[in-house]
Amino acid sequence: MGILNATPDSFSDGGKYIAYDDALRRAEQMLRDGVDIIDIGGESTRPGAPPVPLDEELERVIPLVEKLKGANVPLSVDTYKPEVMRHAIAAGADLVNDIWGFRMPGAIDAVRESHCGLCVMHMLGEPQTMQLGEPDYADVVREVREFLAARCAELEAAGVAKARISVDPGFGFGKAVIEHNYALLAHLRETAPEVAPGVASYPILAGMSRKSMLGALVNRLAPERVAASVAAAVCAAERGAAIIRVHDVAPTVDALKVWAAMHEAMGEAMGARPA
Repeated sequence: MGILNATPDSFSDGGKYIAYDDALRRAEQMLRDGVDIIDIGGESTRPGAPPVPLDEELERVIPLVEKLKGANVPLSVDTYKPEVMRHAIAAGADLVNDIWGFRMPGAIDAVRESHCGLCVMHMLGEPQTMQLGEPDYADVVREVREFLAARCAELEAAGVAKARISVDPGFGFGKAVIEHNYALLAHLRETAPEVAPGVASYPILAGMSRKSMLGALVNRLAPERVAASVAAAVCAAERGAAIIRVHDVAPTVDALKVWAAMHEAMGEAMGARPA
């Protein structure tokens, strides 16, 4: 999943693709690089980011969805506003990626009659305050899983098919930079609730690209965290992520090709590919 931030203030590439033509060129580059999904966002959700007025977010996002609909890859819209969800679905979006986990009033109503996919993310607090104090969990993996299970259950009770739902543990969204984020990465499969008892879990989206959990280890600014982001992407794939959300599509695609080839070779040698 390639990130297309049509925002002036995103933590890593804010302002680079705020102009419509620049955003289109960025999307075209990601397509050449082998992107599978393009995730379009019109409001930064970095810690401390202020909300964007509805009309402004619509102006940033909807023209891109309409233009890119013919790009032959699924389009995701990164929003928590019900009205943006409605307009994006009408414009042809294939996935709604909601950091609030469809908790905003009207969010479930905005998506339940559609056929688009839904990604439910865990966030402790809200973007303006989520990293101001030290986030506190007794067991971060269990608590994230329980939150996601409750949100999935509410969506399904409203008539949303299980097959439409994926989940995101929310790296960096109300998590201690090292302790909680790396516990979630190490136990990524366990963050996703089961679809039903004894049945495989919901697909997992992992978004760690260029985040502070990487910067804290490598001591580099966000644009310089490409190698760390690629390493995190491979770790996420190894631990069961179905979707990996990244800024740097080409190096991530290359790394995952190597990872997949290794597992294919292991499968040939061992008689079965590892899960």
